[in-house]
Amino acid sequence: MNCTNCSDPPILHRGRLAFVFAITALVIAAAFAVRAHAAEPAVAIPAAAYDPPSTNASDTAILAGGCFWGVQAVFEHVRGVTHVVAGYTGGQLANPKYDDVTTERTGHAEAVKISYDPRKVTYGQLLRVYFSVAHNPTELNRQGPDSGPSYRSNIFYTSKEQQDVAAAYIAQLTKAKAFAQPIVTRIDAASAFYPAEDYHQDFLIKNPNYPYIVINDQPKLVNFKRLLPELYSENPVRV
Repeated sequence: MNCTNCSDPPILHRGRLAFVFAITALVIAAAFAVRAHAAEPAVAIPAAAYDPPSTNASDTAILAGGCFWGVQAVFEHVRGVTHVVAGYTGGQLANPKYDDVTTERTGHAEAVKISYDPRKVTYGQLLRVYFSVAHNPTELNRQGPDSGPSYRSNIFYTSKEQQDVAAAYIAQLTKAKAFAQPIVTRIDAASAFYPAEDYHQDFLIKNPNYPYIVINDQPKLVNFKRLLPELYSENPVRV
């Protein structure tokens, strides 16, 4: 600041400087506090042992695992995925909005609806991405800095085959002790899925430098490319 016309005594300027340093220290401390609840660590896990091929030309998977910004971003990079929509499912209220779901009284989970070509990627492979890099399946009703039932780990199967693959894979990972803590992922039949508001769609693609995204979700893409390169597509699909 140009202080040519300033009349404050030097002690006041030192006080202002101390104030700036104090605010800066608080911001840094807050950043470290957020990072303490930052992106969940990725875990290298084996492929699903039970993963029968589908004869369908296209299939749909519905998965919930914390804030849908990051989950959507991860699955938009999966080879064979053609469309990913962020939305709400598993609750009682029809046509819920974000403000409804975040009250934690509607029963909905933030989720993604994934359309994919089963000739290019299997349901078991989608679940491998889901368990390994998209979220932490051992946390109950929370992911990273977000807490509440709307951030739960939940698979919503759309067929008996999906239900069987999901149950078998969880049993396989549990037996192998792939995670340090028990898997708490729920497996429920798919119900009505409501797309989220437009501003939530492709959020990471549109806002790559948003602080929440940088801390919590960009690392998921880095881990995905590192741990499962055979399933990673460099160019994401968009809503």
